[in-house]
Amino acid sequence: MRTIPSLHMPINFKSTSLVLGILAMATVAMAQTATEFQITKIEPQIVTTPMISYSGATQKPGRAKSWMEIETTFSWHPRNPTQKYSDDVVFNYYVLLSNKSATAPQGTLLTGQVTHNSIPANQNDPLRTVMYISPRTMERFFDGKIPTSTSAAIIDIGVTVSVQGQIVAQKSLNSTSGAWWPQYQQTPGFLLNKNETPFASLNPDYYEPVKKLQP
Repeated sequence: MRTIPSLHMPINFKSTSLVLGILAMATVAMAQTATEFQITKIEPQIVTTPMISYSGATQKPGRAKSWMEIETTFSWHPRNPTQKYSDDVVFNYYVLLSNKSATAPQGTLLTGQVTHNSIPANQNDPLRTVMYISPRTMERFFDGKIPTSTSAAIIDIGVTVSVQGQIVAQKSLNSTSGAWWPQYQQTPGFLLNKNETPFASLNPDYYEPVKKLQP
């Protein structure tokens, strides 16, 4: 009786795994590059309290103190060409302070968020949002002394963009290894959006307007 040769080819499991791995990495890469939102820059700097002249009341004496300003530059290029504006765009900030001590051996991770409405699509000029750390907060976490530079105050900063509860973009100031902040204990309540600071009335057309939260 004649034997019919098998039509099944031997499977090279190593090659198959390699191909599947490459496909998985390509899928992740495509998802990252296809995101509609892009964070292009995170820029912290030390700024002083603005001194505003006014009339009708006595100006109180005081010395301008140092704030930490964290500016984020971003863009939005929707895949759907009919989309012109995006609402409820949430920026979450993770600021790791360089205040390592016995009580905070890894430093303190300050967290906060700001929400924007009417983010315009496909702008030639960059879009910007900003958060602040007050002088009192800096004093609190640095034993009464405000650092004189961002390098002395901050280890790293992470920023994410979320739409409808889904993270659509993220970036770090220094790290290139993805989201590092989940490993730290979060300290909320100390990051302030622009409307919560003396800078509220300054540069109104430079930053995207903050969404007013309903009571």
